[in-house]
Parts: sequence; C-alpha cells; structure tokens
Amino acid sequence: MKLHEALNIDLNEINREIKNLVTRDKDVPKKSQLAQSILELIGSGGKRLRPLMVIVGSRFGRKPAVRRTLQLSAAAEFIHVASLIHDDIIDDAELRRGEPALHTKTGILSAVHIGNYMSARVIELLSKYSGDKNRYVHDLSSVATAQLCLGEYQQMEHAFDYDLTLEQYLEKSLNKTALLMATCLRVGALSTESTEDVADLLYNFGESLGMSFQIQDDILDFTQSADVLGKPAGSDLRHGQVTLPVLFALQDPELAPVIRRIGPSSSSEEVAHVLELVKNSGALARTEAVSQDYLSKAAAIVQQLSSFPAHADLETLLQYFAGRDH
Repeated sequence: MKLHEALNIDLNEINREIKNLVTRDKDVPKKSQLAQSILELIGSGGKRLRPLMVIVGSRFGRKPAVRRTLQLSAAAEFIHVASLIHDDIIDDAELRRGEPALHTKTGILSAVHIGNYMSARVIELLSKYSGDKNRYVHDLSSVATAQLCLGEYQQMEHAFDYDLTLEQYLEKSLNKTALLMATCLRVGALSTESTEDVADLLYNFGESLGMSFQIQDDILDFTQSADVLGKPAGSDLRHGQVTLPVLFALQDPELAPVIRRIGPSSSSEEVAHVLELVKNSGALARTEAVSQDYLSKAAAIVQQLSSFPAHADLETLLQYFAGRDH
C-alpha cells in the first residue's frame, strides 16, 4: 500500500491544487516555458511527502479548514521542488528521478528563474493568510526564503571540506531537509487551530523524521544502484558533499588520507574506490545507528500524542520512514 493510501489522503486532490498554483496565475501564459516546465516537474513523480505531512498535521486541530490546508500543502510542495531545482544546479546534477534535470533542458539561467518564481509564488499565496490569527504561515515563508537557501549555501561552502564537524553536518541537514518537514506538520496543525503545545510536538516529530530521512539518503548514496536512486551512485561524494558516512570513515586513520585525496578533479575510478572503502568500513552501521536514534525520538513523541485518533497517522509515517532503506 502506498503512503497516501495508508494515510487515507487523496493524492489527486493535492496534485490538482499544486497545478492550480501555476495555471491560476494570470501573469504566466499557459504555453510559456515557465508554466510548462513547472507542470512537467510536478508531473514527474514524487511521493508528496511534505504535502502529506501538512494534511496529517491538520488532523490534530479543532476546526477543519480543508481549502486552506490543501493550499498550504501545495505551497509546501512548491517550496520543495524549487529547492530541488537549485540543488541540481549547485551539484551540476544531470538527472532527477531518472530524467534529465531541469537546467539541462532549459539552461541554468532559466532554471534559476523558474525556481525563484516558485518560491515567490508561495510567498504570494501565503500573504493571503497574513494577520495575527494566521501568523503561523510565516513559518513556511521563512523556510522558503531563508532556511533552505542557507542549507544550500552551507552545502556549497563545505564542498570537499573534510574538516567538517558533526555539528556543522547536522545543522546543514536540518536546514536542507528537516526544517521543512517539521514546519509542514506544525503549519498543518495550526491551520486547523490546534494548540501551540500540540503543534510544537508535531514540529519536533517532523524534525526527528526529517533528520533520519536525510541520514538515510546519505546511506542510500553508498548502497543503492543508479537505477534506484535516479542519479549516479556516489553522487554526493563526487560533488564534494561530506555526509555522515564519510565523517565516520574519516575517523579511521587508514581511510582518512585516501578519502581526503578526493577532490573536484578526481577520476571516477578514484571515487569508486573510496565508495567501496566506506561501504566496507563500519561507517554505514554507525550512520544507521544515528538514524535510528532520531526515529526513536520521533516514536516517543507519538506516545505523547496518543490521545488523538490521528496519532495512528504518525505511526504510519514513522513506519514509512523506518522502512525506506529496504
């Protein structure tokens, strides 16, 4: 059973709302490269994790607001997709979900503008809900305009930085991935007038899931094939992203000098050799243990919300995140 089915959420309804963000913008011609590129990106797949989290969060509120929640879920996906466009440009990635990345089709300049438009469109949408009563929508605006950009910048700043600390890695992962997931759950809850305490618990739950999600992504880059990943295996290492498995492998005095030799001009053979060294070390097992620690924190929060019927949806999310490496 797919995640949206397990959560009893109509994915078609979400997809329609996401498309409406483009098609109902009177300033964007429907046949333009901008509109067609975004619609193609939206139609290329994806599990819609972030919109699903907005809707799950809304089930903890006291006053359903279906239309508002749907729009917020669409906004969350727009933010996510815009960040992927910029990510692929920064990483010089040729593939996204097994298909040519947007910038390889439109050119870098056009792709940057498309990503920027998507972020700005979200802010325009959220401005409709401005005011003290709906101040929570600024959380999404903040993530769209600041935190994700900060995460992307941190990723660039620390390319091939083998002196990266664990704290710096965790902060980058928080900004790049976990904050948006956490904010989706919190914003969803507040959109239906949950209490602040419940919204904060959901935020903490989402943050823990998001950190585990990013760490699992780091592991998958070493363990999965290019067909499964939709991009070349070892892509993170090739682009200088020092992830948690690499940080742990660097603690081995025999591996460290070999890893540190990997740079922008390293050959595919050199990168493949280091990938094998990391895989055959204890680094992946240590990384998996950190991921499990975050999942345990998330599970403890589910127990704190057990009086809500929707806590079963949190269990479903937890099981999905725990099993995505299998």
